[in-house]
Amino acid sequence: MLCVDDEAIGLQVRKILLEREGYRVLTASNGAEGLSLFQQHQIHAVVLDYSMPGMDGGQVAAAMRQSNPKVPILLLSAYVSLPEEVLAHVDRYLTKGDGAVSFLENLRLLLKTC
Repeated sequence: MLCVDDEAIGLQVRKILLEREGYRVLTASNGAEGLSLFQQHQIHAVVLDYSMPGMDGGQVAAAMRQSNPKVPILLLSAYVSLPEEVLAHVDRYLTKGDGAVSFLENLRLLLKTC
């Protein structure tokens, strides 16, 4: 599992949460670093923040899709709605305010269907 977020605390919280659920987690603090890890490692799923400096989550997801279109991507955002062209590159979209239970359930469903 790869988590990409420029917000260090949120990234660390998700890493701990996912590791407690049994996932092996790599983290990246920006889109370029996330893409590098995505290309260097066998990634089974991506949890991706939308709003990041440099490359936003939509740009990162689009690049990941070109590299390996089969890897499921869950996009997280503080924004309630995102443009359709961004959502077209991800498998599931969730707002950060939905909480840990919703996050884990959506991730399980994503992994089950992909």
